[in-house]
Amino acid sequence: MAEPYLPTLLTPDAEAGFQLAIKLARLGVKFTQPSAEIRAKLRPIYEESADSLIASSQVVAINFQTVAQANNYWR
Repeated sequence: MAEPYLPTLLTPDAEAGFQLAIKLARLGVKFTQPSAEIRAKLRPIYEESADSLIASSQVVAINFQTVAQANNYWR
């Protein structure tokens, strides 16, 4: 049986939590568009779009809020 891709939201510190938030965002894109070929084709379009970059930053920020809360804000 394959190891789960997201076994826990618990992380030792905020930096690891931020890395997890980025991983969650990437997984979201991968599940939304499973074709690596299509993702590669679209990348040149969104990598130069300020709106797309801001939107992806917002997704990471929301994910980081979720991870931080799950970790009781590392207190």
